Amino acid sequence: MTQQHAAAIAEETGLNPSRISAAVSLLDEGATVPFIARYRKEVTGALDEVALTGIRDRLQELRELDARRQTILKTIEEQGKLTDELRDQVNSAATMAELEDLYLPYKPKRRTRADKAREKGLEPLAQLIFKQEDGVDPRAEAGPFLDEEKGVESAEDALAGARDVIAEWVNEDQEARAALRALYAEKAVVRSRVAPGKEEEGAKYSDYFEWEERAAKAPSHRILAMRRAESEGVLYLRMEPPEPAALAILEPMFVDGDNPCAGQVRQAVQDSYSRLLSASMETELRQATKRRADEEAIEVFARNLRQLLLAPALGRRAVLAIDPGFRTGCKVACLDPQGDLLHHDTIYPHAGARQATQAAQTLHELVERWDVEAVAVGNGTAGRETEEFVRSLGLPAEVTVVQVDESGASIYSASEAAREEFPDLDLTVRGTVSIGRRLQDPLAELVKIDPKSIGVGQYQHDVDQAALRRALDDVVSSCVNSVGVELNTASKQLLTYVSGLGPGLAGAIVDYRNAHGPFASRRELLKVPGLGPKTFEQCGGFLRISDGENPLDASAVHPESYPVVEAMARSLGCTLRDLMRDPELRAKVDLSRYVTEGTGMPTLRDIMDELARPGRDPREKFEPFRFAEGIESIEDLERGMRLPGIVTNVVKFGAFVDVGVHRDGLVHVSELADRYVDDPSEVVRLRQKVTVTVLDVDQERQRISLSLRRAARDQS
Repeated sequence: MTQQHAAAIAEETGLNPSRISAAVSLLDEGATVPFIARYRKEVTGALDEVALTGIRDRLQELRELDARRQTILKTIEEQGKLTDELRDQVNSAATMAELEDLYLPYKPKRRTRADKAREKGLEPLAQLIFKQEDGVDPRAEAGPFLDEEKGVESAEDALAGARDVIAEWVNEDQEARAALRALYAEKAVVRSRVAPGKEEEGAKYSDYFEWEERAAKAPSHRILAMRRAESEGVLYLRMEPPEPAALAILEPMFVDGDNPCAGQVRQAVQDSYSRLLSASMETELRQATKRRADEEAIEVFARNLRQLLLAPALGRRAVLAIDPGFRTGCKVACLDPQGDLLHHDTIYPHAGARQATQAAQTLHELVERWDVEAVAVGNGTAGRETEEFVRSLGLPAEVTVVQVDESGASIYSASEAAREEFPDLDLTVRGTVSIGRRLQDPLAELVKIDPKSIGVGQYQHDVDQAALRRALDDVVSSCVNSVGVELNTASKQLLTYVSGLGPGLAGAIVDYRNAHGPFASRRELLKVPGLGPKTFEQCGGFLRISDGENPLDASAVHPESYPVVEAMARSLGCTLRDLMRDPELRAKVDLSRYVTEGTGMPTLRDIMDELARPGRDPREKFEPFRFAEGIESIEDLERGMRLPGIVTNVVKFGAFVDVGVHRDGLVHVSELADRYVDDPSEVVRLRQKVTVTVLDVDQERQRISLSLRRAARDQS
């Protein structure tokens, strides 16, 4: 079956079937996507993480389809109704919808109107009418079926029951359902109307009080917004095509001729659509549009999360972190270059001149005492005011002052991870430490927080939570393994995302490190309880030891390739360190001499890249950012202002930009560029530094409209 799935995926994607089969085999053996993409390029033809993730997910869908197929076959067989023809149809069904259509007549369900009609003995009458023969009078034929005890007191009662049976046949007809499904997918319209009396309560959904558009064209954010409003009782929502279009498809499929029996069948078809099929098709369409909206929203969230996690890192420098506040003061934490807490305090720079003087003195002393190289100021309440206060102190020029996005810091401070790390510290101090560490290494700190708490998506609480979790876990894992992890300083949370590990082994590594001291080599990982050769194969290349016994341990060269590099060094008569330091020596290496069955040119080229820049960080270089002076609240904004800002979220309808006033402004997709933009991510990315023009300020609703277009700049 796996080979059939590989062939199906190859046909769908256009990828080489043998490469897909190889990828599937590796996945089934327990290999992770980052490991396969990085260290098994020869096997898969250098499929990247995107392609491998697609193969993995599609394989799971096909296997779920198979499992459902077997359940359906077993259920029908237990009913004694499984024919060879039906078995073949079930086995050849390519989609879940086809499977469920085939199963519908055999699916256990509540007693229907058709069931009641059959109990009254009316199915033969339905069969007679359904033949639609000329010269047959349905009312006359209904006579023999009258039975007062069964509740069939008139010809109309008998005909109504017969029509109920025919309506069920129409509803369960596979071709009819497929044709209607296509109609709904192409022509159905989403209509929303405000529920009476909900206008004021649902004001934020006012755009959808009288709204309609083609369901196929409705963007993700609108579908999710309308569904949320419906769940809150604010909107009535329908998704359906014009009824005449549906009947124009159904009637020719079942109505044959123009006689009294055909008239009865026509009534049954109309009833089947209005009472059964339309509800079923609308439910399916709702599910399909929700699934599409979820996929789009999850894609947006995942892309934003990747950009956030891969934001430039300040690196190993001593940092003074400040969690700003007015009344309660500003929490201060001093961190060493590894992010360890050295000292914490509270200052009150916004509580009068005397307190401000004391705060200034304290900060000067701490900067000098702990050799602080950067000050990280959280961007919450009093963030801008505190940043300006710090900048006014005349700190040494080499001390960088940076405002740091603290979204989710409070979540971390109350988390089990924070309690485990700082059991004796107040929540506010833990949060301050997190702010400082975010400046040092955003990736290492943000992995400690549930990605949904970071706030870089749209409607993340409305989408399929299991699918969202899978996608975000994939992103975090991809980012962690792309950057690499310092084995001797990494937190348990960071190690959890390393290829092949997980919470259990990550904890075991930290416990071993605490008991035995720093790891001297990657090979020492095999001494960690529960970490065997297979796991070591998966994780070894992504873990770094900067000052280990073997210089290759600081690189992304996999331990399985060490013999190849050692052979290169021997052939040149030099050490590994010499080979890594000297580009002239590396230039003498003839890679073709080292090609083997297990090591091809892609791996050898990767090795040479690593030798040139061992443990290279794929993230961009850190550059400090500063908001415009004197612009600290929405009241300071005026139309036409040109301001520096940072992109905080990118969604389908535009991008949100922080200009330092505690309220992000929206750059609508139409204002992102002077050309048409279909996808905002083509123009901007998360944490990108931009210069925007203020278009409008609505202080009542606290909304800011911004523009990145040249036309807006010219007008200002």
